[in-house]
Amino acid sequence: MPLPKRRHSKARGRKRRAHWKLKSLNLIPCPQCKQLKLTHTVCKVCGYYNGRQVMEIKVKEKKKKA
Repeated sequence: MPLPKRRHSKARGRKRRAHWKLKSLNLIPCPQCKQLKLTHTVCKVCGYYNGRQVMEIKVKEKKKKA
């Protein structure tokens, strides 16, 4: 198994990890229901995309206790 001959400095390791960043989500309000949604995707709340309904959203019914 190969092993490093010399120890890497802290700066060298941190420079390599400088690109390990998270990108923030690009959220916009839906024009129909005003809920936040990702750009260029169907709204999960109302099912609209680009001004027309492309997905039917089913409403879950609550179970009654007997």
